[in-house]
Amino acid sequence: MSLKIAFAASRAPLAQTARAALVTRYGDVSFDEADVIVALGGDGFMLQTLHGSQHFSAPVYGMNRGTIGFLMNEYSESDLEARLEAAEEALLNPLSMTVKDTQGQAHKALAINEVSLLRAGPQAAKLRITIDGRLRMEELVCDGALVATPAGSTAYNYSAHGPVLPIGSDVLALTAVAAFRPRRWRGALLPKTAHVQFDVLEVEKRPVMAEADSRSIRDVVSVEIQSEPTVVHRILFDPGHGLEERLISEQFN
Repeated sequence: MSLKIAFAASRAPLAQTARAALVTRYGDVSFDEADVIVALGGDGFMLQTLHGSQHFSAPVYGMNRGTIGFLMNEYSESDLEARLEAAEEALLNPLSMTVKDTQGQAHKALAINEVSLLRAGPQAAKLRITIDGRLRMEELVCDGALVATPAGSTAYNYSAHGPVLPIGSDVLALTAVAAFRPRRWRGALLPKTAHVQFDVLEVEKRPVMAEADSRSIRDVVSVEIQSEPTVVHRILFDPGHGLEERLISEQFN
């Protein structure tokens, strides 16, 4: 019996054209009916699709019709069903972010790649870092800081000189962005079970914003971050081109 496929595409003309061709060839069903969801676009759209489909059982297989495509497979209209049948699956837990703002309101979001704090004004941010209830750094003066999953370790984390994490590792990367004091501090490796809290010092003078996979919240007072084991994202890759191989290859490019 043929696979029931749901196609999703970014707004980019290249992605929309690809979706039209694939739907004509393979048909199209809704997410709740699908055996597999095929996302057409770049990594940003892949993250959007994963968040949008987390309550459905179907895994997501991406085909690159965007710019970077680290989470995507190569695009091809032929033999799609055979590729889906042969695909390897990676299971990812997102990060849970809870933000308290200056109005006393709490905001929650999930992040597959990373949760980041960034200065929102002309002066560097001042952050206090607590891990599992224990104060670890009284004051970090920086442009920002982030906590990244293994899947997100080659994204913003890597650009900020953070470590690339093997996909199967139960580890999170805490990475500073342009740290001024301590000047040479780049961050830390934490167990996946760690509860991380950032408190913003001098909130009015040095405003900070928080982001979870590009969802932004301003006027931050504190941010709590931890892995969310109750949410599991299923991503499919062509054999030999899975996340583990990509993470290793990235370090030798």
